[in-house]
Amino acid sequence: MPKALLSDVAVESLAGRRVLVRADLNVPLDDALNVTDETRIRASLPTLQRLRSAGARVVLLSHLGRPKGSPDPAFSLAPVAARLDALLGGGVHFVPDLVGQRAREAVAGLAAGEVVLLENTRFDPRETANDPELAAALAEMGDDFVLDAFGTAHRAHASTEGVARAVAASGGHAWAGLLLERELTFLGDALESPDRPFVAILGGAKISGKIDVVEALLPRVDRLLVGGAMANTFFLALGLEVGESLVEPDRVEMARELLDRAGERLLLPVDVRVASEISADAEVRVVARSGVAPGDLIADIGPATEVLFANEVREARTVVWNGPMGVFELAPFREGTVALAHAVASAADGGAVTVLGGGDSAAAAEAAGVADRLTHISTGGGASLQLLAGAPLPGIAALTDRESA
Repeated sequence: MPKALLSDVAVESLAGRRVLVRADLNVPLDDALNVTDETRIRASLPTLQRLRSAGARVVLLSHLGRPKGSPDPAFSLAPVAARLDALLGGGVHFVPDLVGQRAREAVAGLAAGEVVLLENTRFDPRETANDPELAAALAEMGDDFVLDAFGTAHRAHASTEGVARAVAASGGHAWAGLLLERELTFLGDALESPDRPFVAILGGAKISGKIDVVEALLPRVDRLLVGGAMANTFFLALGLEVGESLVEPDRVEMARELLDRAGERLLLPVDVRVASEISADAEVRVVARSGVAPGDLIADIGPATEVLFANEVREARTVVWNGPMGVFELAPFREGTVALAHAVASAADGGAVTVLGGGDSAAAAEAAGVADRLTHISTGGGASLQLLAGAPLPGIAALTDRESA
């Protein structure tokens, strides 16, 4: 890994240092502003605990939700600070400002091993604009920087890319945190040196959103399994009837070219589950992919495809999965995704490396009850897609190179 890692830093060198940490604490809150899923908070704990035990003074940054660039109590990080304080056993303070005098005073007053969580980065409109003045103001509160928010590493924001460069410019280091290191290790190894057979699974709605991923994976994989609505565009490229299903007509020629180039490496569903409407009480029929009627909506892979895909996954030694096989949020259309999740978990039980690309894939694994059996579930759906596509992630590109650390 070419970037400097927090895990390589001598702990004694961190004592007393002000370390800015960009974490991903974007967790769901209920109407009473209680944290309802603390998975991302827990994922940040190893990095925070390492810094605290080393005697660093930790300045924590995160976004929450999608506020409109101004303060909104519904998106305050105050409830997150309270939960983080409980999980860390105390020593966590919250400041309802991102920058300014109160923030600077809180940081100045930190004792070794204490943490201050600053307010939602996206309350400031300069954050998403990667404004250099905001990045500089953040950098003034830290001697070094740690990026541990893989889910935002593909965004060039002030609290990711901007602050990393500002800290480095002032003589500090910008390291990858423990969570980010784990993400890059699993996703990077899956691409660069996978145990074979290497099977990739792509689902979700649109081929256009994953075309770069398909292009990047095709030369590397032994099998590429395609499901979800993006398979419909490939069906159309084969001249098959897709009824009223979601398709991208402007991508049919692209799909046809990919099929020609991929040959036997790209597998499409051989049967599908269809209905006349996408609803929780829809009546579902199973038909061959050549048996879709003009009024049908394709909403899941069929049972024969479940077996076909499961057999490929069972033989794999590396599996990367991004995107569900159907509209798994609704009971009538979740069977294909759940069956695939169990197949991937069984492969992991047998020693295969199984990596899920976050987002809907992670939700599907949770819904299937197999999340704890998988090798790694990414915390960043968009970032994992960009990494799988071989595109640079701005937040990571801004970190200190290992050779110069």
